[in-house]
Amino acid sequence: MEYQRDEHRVHLLIYHLIFCPKRRKSVLVGDVATACERLIRAKCEEKGWEILSLAVLEDHVHLFVRVFPTDAAAEVIKQVKGFTSHELRILFPFLKHRFPSLWTRSYFAATAGNVSESTVRHYIQAQKGT
Repeated sequence: MEYQRDEHRVHLLIYHLIFCPKRRKSVLVGDVATACERLIRAKCEEKGWEILSLAVLEDHVHLFVRVFPTDAAAEVIKQVKGFTSHELRILFPFLKHRFPSLWTRSYFAATAGNVSESTVRHYIQAQKGT
């Protein structure tokens, strides 16, 4: 994976994010799943985030996305969940009646990159001369 460079930064920030509909209901199927994927892609494109992998499963979503140093995982989740909830509930009114809000407040977030935790630890120790 290549590092991104801009005027004052060199970075490689990748998040693996997982989020679910309320009560983990299996509502992300058919046209709802298709629209959800399209909306996630649109929001990420708008923000300049690169989707490396995306899976909309019937009861949860996996998003593997490359972001900028100014974008916290919580902000990415907020933008994606807020936008998709609003738009999906307009496109599919049964979602609005079935769910007071589409997504749970919880989510999973992890980072990924070119090096492992042990590699970073060894590098830092080597810099200290130990």
